Amino acid sequence: MPEKKTPPPNESITYSSGSGNGEAPDLRILHYNDVYHVDSSSSEPVGGAARFMSLVQHYRQGEQFKGQSDLLTFFSGDAFNPSLESSVTKGDHMIPLLNDIGTDAAALGNHDLDFGVRKFRHLASKCNFPWLIANVLDPALGDGVPIGNCKKTHIITSSNGIKVGLIGLGEREWLATINSLPPDLIYKSASETAKELVPQLRAEGAEIVIAVTHMREPNDNKLAEQTDGIIDIILGGHDHYYNHSLIKGTHVLRSGTDFKQLSYIEARRRSDGSGRWNIDITRRDITSEIPQHGPTLELIEESTASIKTTLQKPIGYTAAPLDARFRTVRTQECNIANFVCDIMRHYYSGDCSLMASGTVRGDQIYPPGPILLKDVMSCFPFEDPVVVIRVLGQAIWDALENGLSQYPALEGRFPQVSNIKFEFDASRPSGSRIVSASIGGEPIDLTKKYVLVTRGYMARGKDGYDSLLVEPEGGVAEEIVSEENGILISMMLRQYFMSLKVVGQWKHWGASMGRHWDGVTSKVCANHPHHKASAPTTRAGKQNPPQNGGWDAWKPERIRERRCSITQPIDDSDSESESEGEDVKSKGSAIESLDSEMQTMRRVFSKWARLAGVECKVADELKADEFEVDWTRAIAPRVEGRIVRIDS
Repeated sequence: MPEKKTPPPNESITYSSGSGNGEAPDLRILHYNDVYHVDSSSSEPVGGAARFMSLVQHYRQGEQFKGQSDLLTFFSGDAFNPSLESSVTKGDHMIPLLNDIGTDAAALGNHDLDFGVRKFRHLASKCNFPWLIANVLDPALGDGVPIGNCKKTHIITSSNGIKVGLIGLGEREWLATINSLPPDLIYKSASETAKELVPQLRAEGAEIVIAVTHMREPNDNKLAEQTDGIIDIILGGHDHYYNHSLIKGTHVLRSGTDFKQLSYIEARRRSDGSGRWNIDITRRDITSEIPQHGPTLELIEESTASIKTTLQKPIGYTAAPLDARFRTVRTQECNIANFVCDIMRHYYSGDCSLMASGTVRGDQIYPPGPILLKDVMSCFPFEDPVVVIRVLGQAIWDALENGLSQYPALEGRFPQVSNIKFEFDASRPSGSRIVSASIGGEPIDLTKKYVLVTRGYMARGKDGYDSLLVEPEGGVAEEIVSEENGILISMMLRQYFMSLKVVGQWKHWGASMGRHWDGVTSKVCANHPHHKASAPTTRAGKQNPPQNGGWDAWKPERIRERRCSITQPIDDSDSESESEGEDVKSKGSAIESLDSEMQTMRRVFSKWARLAGVECKVADELKADEFEVDWTRAIAPRVEGRIVRIDS
């Protein structure tokens, strides 16, 4: 009897039909969805496109698969945004990766349209595979033509002659999250569309039918329930987790996110003549033990090299930890959102500002110390500008109710505010959760018009913010500063930090820019103090931070000192000279090296804390004697009680 092999630690059986018996499968399929960041993360599974590609190559070329049918690879949408790289490349850097993975077909995801349908069509034209969506149609392209000229269905013939029928489907809900859509789109029920098109696929010879979807799991489950087994497998996306269900004979699968997981599927014909299939599904996590694929590393380096030097620039300094975790920003007031909303309001001198929390994409705590340009770009990657509108108090009240409508789900519509305070009761029915709300310390006057600063995304009624829809889009909100004239949040933050600098300002900053931003920073400072720049000195009674190993380097006070001791003047001028690039690169690398060490320590400590039952909390703000930064003033954003939950 052959010895049973122990699977690697990153492999687990998701579903077993019990039909393998050592026989080669008739079909081999790889599935992945929702990939954004090409680099590895700091915690397991680390992901990263290079390790992901190594695992793909294992299933495509591994010795144990020789003589079996070639691997088919399907992707369930969201690749072109949001990410640090896409904020610069607008998704172009993902094309060679998707092609090299060997993707055979993809479902259209909502973020694939973030840069507009025209840009998506350009990106799709470079792909070696079709993009599919059957139930979102654009009449401007012709009768029954899907948005972006995607295909409705597609048939692939496997290397051993089996015809695989594919149908792409999306949900109505994500249409509300897309920045720019053509007018008069037609949305059709996913279930009804499947009932119409799957028989056509069967008539064209499809022996197995796979729906490649970009829908939340409840909608995929509903699709399986309402189609009574006519679809063999639903490969879903949009949710960023791994899960499998078997509903009325249909397998419903989503395969994680961000190059951190994939599913390997084996399908075998049943011998009972039913035309059905036995399905075996294996989950693989992309952990650090998987080697990185050399050519993919080179490809990533080549495609991102042009932006890396710029992104390494330290552009600001924070004395307070900035809490951008989803579980914070999407359920409660947080300091980074308060800070940004205040900047937006004072930049345009509005009465108040309101921002959907999905704007904040960092999903981490940014520790005290230097802030890199890449931190700003990755936390605020969206390209819709800040806008200013005039609306009734009732519209703002309704907007707040919409933002709380899905609470406590981690929905991006949760509202973050400036000069607004509201109390809510989450136990009340959705739509009536606001207990009290004020603007400028006075109760909201539902009949009064207020000047509201917000994102263009929300002024187009996205994420349910219909009450803020501007007149050009069919709403009643009056535009004061339109999207054409607004600036991006990321650029607004860059200019804010530039105004705080005492060394290394832009050469063409100009007096008028200085006057404007001096006014903004002085007002923001009333809620979020600035610490003045000071000349570096040797602190009495303090030892220099240790430069090499030893436990002493990992004492909490030493960890803080090591990161916060980077005080060199930073040149952020207009020059693009090679010498400046090298200087910036070395300083950025020093900060990144420290951050990498700190991330390693956090992983070790968090595991210990979990086992020991110790609660981990956000770090304290730096004390006055803990940092000496001489090239800029340091920010210290606060939480002030703007958002109060009052139910038990």
